[in-house]
Amino acid sequence: MGEGNLRTCVHPSGRFAAGIHKPSYKVMNNRLSTALMTLGRAQDGTEVLNDINFPSGDLIINSADWVYEVPNAFPMWGVTYILGKIAEYNGSNGLNFTFEPRGTTSFDEIPGLEQVGLDLLPRPILLAIAQTCTHAPLLKRLLPLCADFEYDHDSDIPKGIKYVKGPGGKLVPAITDHDLYETLGNNPCLPDDLKRVMLLDPGIQGTSPVVGEYVNKSRTHIWEYLRANSYIPWGHFAANMAQDSIRYSVKDLDIEDILGLRHLYYQRIYCKMALHLGMNMEKRGLFNGEELEQMRLSILDSIKKREMPFFTATLWGWNYGYDFSPSGFRLHASHQQIHQQFALIPEEAEPAPGSAELTFPSYAIGDSIAAFIGQYRQKHSVSFFDAYIRAVREGNKRLDCRKDLPSRLVIEEDENAMLFVPKAQRSQGEIQIMALKPAGNILEADSHMRLSLDRLILSAVKLLAEMGARMITCFEMSKRFTADSDQRLMYCFLPRHPRSPGAFSEQQGRWVTGHFPEDYAECCRRALGKIRT
Repeated sequence: MGEGNLRTCVHPSGRFAAGIHKPSYKVMNNRLSTALMTLGRAQDGTEVLNDINFPSGDLIINSADWVYEVPNAFPMWGVTYILGKIAEYNGSNGLNFTFEPRGTTSFDEIPGLEQVGLDLLPRPILLAIAQTCTHAPLLKRLLPLCADFEYDHDSDIPKGIKYVKGPGGKLVPAITDHDLYETLGNNPCLPDDLKRVMLLDPGIQGTSPVVGEYVNKSRTHIWEYLRANSYIPWGHFAANMAQDSIRYSVKDLDIEDILGLRHLYYQRIYCKMALHLGMNMEKRGLFNGEELEQMRLSILDSIKKREMPFFTATLWGWNYGYDFSPSGFRLHASHQQIHQQFALIPEEAEPAPGSAELTFPSYAIGDSIAAFIGQYRQKHSVSFFDAYIRAVREGNKRLDCRKDLPSRLVIEEDENAMLFVPKAQRSQGEIQIMALKPAGNILEADSHMRLSLDRLILSAVKLLAEMGARMITCFEMSKRFTADSDQRLMYCFLPRHPRSPGAFSEQQGRWVTGHFPEDYAECCRRALGKIRT
């Protein structure tokens, strides 16, 4: 459907709409010269020439490979192009979808490396060792090359890091190579004692105050930090797995960990909104589920009675995984493997000095969805999310019309929410969670909805990790607290594909995949099945 701003794959009838390109065309040959040469030889000695690259005359391209064009459900996210021939091949040959890089190895497999003076190696090699090495003794040899540590007299394990005076006389860690330090500290094979000293002990990453804590009787312990001077205006909060609950892999996470991380999110947003709305907040510490529910309902009631609260939206995100290339490019934003960030977003940003006197809404990703679904209802007299849910659950058909291959997009669902593969994927592996009941933000999400969301978040990252994903970007899309619409709470999971780092196509919102979404959904279901058997 390409009708102005309503370019979406979700048809009002509850089916998906998509296009197909069947190219045939003529190309004028404007070449000025010919450079015929031998490229090499075949095994039987026959020369391989490049004459096919220098045709004579104009070109007639008859029946080039078909390409399916699927508009994203949300117009601002562009369009997905599915390469027909490749997708058909992949769907018919085992559904072997993986995010695992090919040809992975480790520096500890190189004989004699333990005899080499690491300080003599080029920095790119040191970064590669810090990132890929699985041999703890070799990793420990990198310690003096990235920072100055404090040691016990009878141990070679650092007990802390030395501090030096930085700008303004402030004491700062004596880190000599920050990139090498972070890459080494994020290596899962680094001994736990070193992980604590380098990244996990409260305070080692800076002076951010600890303002919350989740702990239970089993093994889950989480600190909540305030990042007061944040890139997110009005500050943000980070829930980090604590030094005595080390989690460097999604495979190490259990449901209690996720419930704890998300509990701190709900609790912080509810507490901050309650304070902002002038509610009596005498309690401190960890709120239980019933207390959270009572506070949530009181906040909703208070918002209905106010004209406009200062904060009207939430932000939640999770950068899972870490990688740093030997060429010096940081490939993912995580500063600690398992941590989540969250914040409140104000309604407006005031005009900056020297700018035009124009007040505009402070940016929230859910606003673009809100604008679109309003237009959708106005044009079609149908709720977008009602149509979208029907399309995902019941109205979907494969673009190749195959009856012998999977046709479902849903990976897992319960009565409150579903985990599914969007018809138009981004990132060659995107999956999403969508609320099935009316809940557009976490203030509208009751305890049952929140539990469903938390469980599906764990399923999402677990199945992606089972398929080899090492870096996953996760984020929430929600509606404003003051909005009166049927916008549903959603979560996106975008795994980084080893051979799709992002280029000009993605910057234009043109996403290219070599598989049909139904085949990918089947791979996800199989991965989830392996986890639970």
